[in-house]
Amino acid sequence: MFHSTRGNKKVSASEAILNGLAEDGGLYVIDELPKIDYHTLIHETYQGMAAKILWAFFPEFALEDIQKEVNEAYKSFDTKDVVKIKECDDAYFLELFHGPTLAFKDLALVLLPRLMKLAKEKLHIRDTITILTATSGDTGGAALNGFRDVEGVSIVVLYPNGGVSEIQEAQMCSFRGKNAKVLAIKGNFDDCQNFVKSFLNKHKELKLSSANSINIGRLVPQIVYYYYSYIYLVKVKKIQDGEYIDFDVPTGNFGNIFAGYLAKEMGLPIRNLICASNKNAVLTDFFHTGLYDKNRMFYKTNSPSMDILISSNLERFLYYLSPNGEDINKYMELLKTKGEYVFPYKPDFIYAYSTDERTTLNIIKEIYRQYGYLIDPHTAVAYSAYSEYRKEKKDSCKTVIVSTASPYKFAQTVCEAFGKHFDVGEAIQYLKELGFSLPDVNYPPIQRESVDLEEAEEYVTEVIKCFM
Repeated sequence: MFHSTRGNKKVSASEAILNGLAEDGGLYVIDELPKIDYHTLIHETYQGMAAKILWAFFPEFALEDIQKEVNEAYKSFDTKDVVKIKECDDAYFLELFHGPTLAFKDLALVLLPRLMKLAKEKLHIRDTITILTATSGDTGGAALNGFRDVEGVSIVVLYPNGGVSEIQEAQMCSFRGKNAKVLAIKGNFDDCQNFVKSFLNKHKELKLSSANSINIGRLVPQIVYYYYSYIYLVKVKKIQDGEYIDFDVPTGNFGNIFAGYLAKEMGLPIRNLICASNKNAVLTDFFHTGLYDKNRMFYKTNSPSMDILISSNLERFLYYLSPNGEDINKYMELLKTKGEYVFPYKPDFIYAYSTDERTTLNIIKEIYRQYGYLIDPHTAVAYSAYSEYRKEKKDSCKTVIVSTASPYKFAQTVCEAFGKHFDVGEAIQYLKELGFSLPDVNYPPIQRESVDLEEAEEYVTEVIKCFM
């Protein structure tokens, strides 16, 4: 069973997945976090690990049904192992971009529609459900792809106008489907995310859910690649069985790194988690001081998927760290009314760093020069944090750097790292000349539909009614 971070009302797994957000505005957490010994998964494929981990959270579904959906979902990836790991000295880049939209969001968003299908069957729901989701770039394309042609489900994606890369925007705006709508909101990602949360709470009569990581069905699949990474390093004899390792995660909404925290609490030998941020360093400052303060300048950076000041999944993290779960209501109310709160319980396994845009470009160039390996700007932010962490810790603990997107999705920024200022087409060609294997995808010109934030509620309501 599941309950909200802000209350004790229990719901089933199916209800949690379909609701997305709890009715009190909180996020769903499982009543008792399962423990999974990685030794029980050591002979499984990635798909087998995924099925067993999902089943541990959602046992009301049959394991064979989950396994079937997992197998089908990951057929769209370009590697049978679903993810890949690239070794660079004592760091290991975990490539999570081998799905259909070239970003880590695919790992969960090819599965979420299938979990929703199982949940609807379990609850005997026939009505159309509309997925309303906000994106800082990658969730939108991955959600549109994942929910493509899913019977009984429609989707509305909101993204910040001018706040995503051209390729991210093209992926979303070139999508065509009778069950989908994409809207650019004149604001930043936090505006989009706040709108979604408010809309979900206000319009329960519209049968809504979300594909953001606020949805527990989106979050749980992300635990899998932490287990896979550890087991892989054991199998290839890079670490001893039982040896602790670190994970370094580029972090915006705190969902990806929170999945790593859950894996740690479930029994995986994770020593520390490195929280890597860009110039929007709200999380870095929080972990250094205990003060979460969103009353600050918002920056549009060259790692746009992390341009976030309100990290929604941090609420779940605070819930697990707080001795009194009822305190979460206090913190969230302070965030809403004053834009800040102080959290007195500092975790000793989180190390946080932030990186500026020039350093991000320099790292892209340096990693290519040193290893012949291209990384995207978000992964560069993570590598910068890894470098700072190594200086601070002065040890040789193996570290997995979570690589969240293909360089292709940020081709212009990658080229800028090499002193080249190109349009999208020229940038893609230049990456090919560097020897980077790119997917054969042609994007039409962007046909953007935008709406003012003040007009969004009325507009989105009408769009959803048309889907019903």
